[in-house]
Amino acid sequence: MDLLPDIWRQEYWLPPGVTWKDMEQLEDSDRPRPLHLLITLPLALCFVGLRYVFERFFAPPIGICLGVKNRLQVTAAPSPKLESFYMRRSRQPTQSEIVSLMKACGKTQRQIEKWFRHRRNQDRPCQTKKFGEAAWRFSFYLVAFVGGLACLIDRPWFWNNRDCWSKYPVQPMERAHYWYYMLELSFYVSLLLRISVDVKRKDFKEQVIHHLATIFLLSFSYCANYIRIGTLVMLLHDSSDILLESAKMFNYGTGWRKTCDILFVVFTVVFLVTRLVIFPSKIIHTTLVLSMEVFEPFVGYYFFNILLMVLQALHVFWAILILRMVNKFLVGKLEKDVRSDEESEAEQDEEEEDKGEEEDEDCIWERSKDTLNSKLSMLTNSCVLNNLNNHRGSAVDRIRIAQ
Repeated sequence: MDLLPDIWRQEYWLPPGVTWKDMEQLEDSDRPRPLHLLITLPLALCFVGLRYVFERFFAPPIGICLGVKNRLQVTAAPSPKLESFYMRRSRQPTQSEIVSLMKACGKTQRQIEKWFRHRRNQDRPCQTKKFGEAAWRFSFYLVAFVGGLACLIDRPWFWNNRDCWSKYPVQPMERAHYWYYMLELSFYVSLLLRISVDVKRKDFKEQVIHHLATIFLLSFSYCANYIRIGTLVMLLHDSSDILLESAKMFNYGTGWRKTCDILFVVFTVVFLVTRLVIFPSKIIHTTLVLSMEVFEPFVGYYFFNILLMVLQALHVFWAILILRMVNKFLVGKLEKDVRSDEESEAEQDEEEEDKGEEEDEDCIWERSKDTLNSKLSMLTNSCVLNNLNNHRGSAVDRIRIAQ
């Protein structure tokens, strides 16, 4: 019963020597309250509904302008037994299961494997779905970045990070920063609510960790009045996310390869500079070192910096993937976003196998055409020779009669 009051002990949230009564010096409208965070739940649901409307009515026309087209997929032949196994047991049967399915369905191993491969491809997200998700995130990040920059660019702590801790924690909260926080937090909550139905990417686990860390980071920083440094963290992240989502949008389109490549190069530079240089040297240095000029360490200090370290670890993880993409880009083999365009490498292999099968079928058809052409040629030559012989015979007969 006493656990909830213990959570709000001032030793956890405020520096030594500062109490909750000190925070009451601020006006109610200027003081962050934990209950304010409850507004993020209805706002997150609003974002989910707004996203549905955007992806349904606004993203498709934009996709048509960019030439977004769904790939033609070969549908799996109807098979109740295989469909039941696929839905109830496994999408990728083992070798022993394939043998039992062969006996139950009367099919060969190659036919069973091909059926499951086509069936898995049917469940893969189409290009228009991927484009809709990228367009939605691009729209939000663009609006959030422009709005955040407008309400921060004339603030002293935007240019001098030491001002983030001036008179901390008794710092008045501006209304614009309140809404900047609530909207960003609500957006990430909506992403977490939709993550199970969104395109499942290779870094799915890392994405879940990122969303959870971001939500905890924003929530805690709001309650502890870390709002100044928190707004800088959000602005820094949105700057590169805009370029990432815009590059994806053009990548899903047709005829925008150069534009996509340019955006990818710009995104790579911005990401590496903001996430691997500015974030640790400015943001983490500010919270870890400069803050100690104003107050002594406390529980909230350690918790906040641990969350920042988690984000930095994820930055390094994604930087490695981006550098892999750069390597492919330099050798001229960059075709996909290594991080997020495909669900898994196994499914990429399945596409290649399908293409291989199509090529094999094309080769068989070409050989069949060659054989048929040769037979037709032989038949034609035979007919021509017969006609020539007949004409020659009839000519000889006419000569004889004339004589």
